[in-house]
Amino acid sequence: VYAPMSDADYAYNHGAVLTWFQGRYYMQWQSSFRDEDAAETRVMYAVSSDAETWSEPRILASPADGLTITNGGWVTDGETLIAYINVWPDVDDGDLKYGFAQYVASTDGLSWSAPERVLMADGSPVSGIIEQDTRALPGGRLLTAFHVEPGLIAKPYITDDPLGMTGWVEGEFHNLESEGPTSRELEPSWFVNANGNPVMVFRDQGGSFKTIASESRDKGLTWSAPVLSDFPDSRSKQSAGNLGDGTVFRVNNPRRDRERYPLVLSLSEDGQVFDRAYVVRSGLTDLPAMQHDGRYKRIGYSYPKSFVHNGFLYIAYATNKERIE
Repeated sequence: VYAPMSDADYAYNHGAVLTWFQGRYYMQWQSSFRDEDAAETRVMYAVSSDAETWSEPRILASPADGLTITNGGWVTDGETLIAYINVWPDVDDGDLKYGFAQYVASTDGLSWSAPERVLMADGSPVSGIIEQDTRALPGGRLLTAFHVEPGLIAKPYITDDPLGMTGWVEGEFHNLESEGPTSRELEPSWFVNANGNPVMVFRDQGGSFKTIASESRDKGLTWSAPVLSDFPDSRSKQSAGNLGDGTVFRVNNPRRDRERYPLVLSLSEDGQVFDRAYVVRSGLTDLPAMQHDGRYKRIGYSYPKSFVHNGFLYIAYATNKERIE
């Protein structure tokens, strides 16, 4: 979709998220000159009719003085496309991090509304950044996670607003004990299990190199105590969901260390036993060399997000935190 071609190009590109809107694919990501979460970070998007040939990148959101931005994914009802933008004020408060989510809206994928805050059911702003994985449960209710302030504390959230602009309610979820202002649970994705219940799966910031899981039996209002699963993970963002026949899929780097390769698709009939796995990118002969150094740059296939459309599973990811593929 995008790769830096010269030293003048923005060479840090990450957070690839794909959707479909009015006959075209839309890819969103964040981009900066060399470093992760740099002051000049902007949110970009590109468009394609076939997911093979892509437009030149367009700027979706630009930074402002005292604010760093990152991308927060998509939601659409078919008539309106919503893009989430995470905003991080420059606050000097030790290890604590502060941030909130905004959205911009479009009916044609070209012109966008002014940014507005994402709102709770009582009309107050959500005090947290949105995860890049907002999707509808069976029945239409939207489910995602916000990392709430102060710090980054991952919590499930639901809304019955089909565009996810307002109406958000925090699910009852009790985080595992952790040291510092960041929860052990981070950057989740989710799928629906054989019982029809959503299961949220988290990166474990505690360093187990496994994933944490929690289930809701009331459409996201309350969640079971999070448990450490046996599913291996490189402590990175992951992707999960269901194929058209209900098969559960997960996409991640299933390792016992921090290397982000291979990129693997794992499948399960019930969401508990994952007994089939397919290498998407091996990281052996298919991993290109990193072109530019930068803060938090690393080789591998990072932060996959997946999208099921017209009988196909699409996996978006960043290669070496440089190329959007």
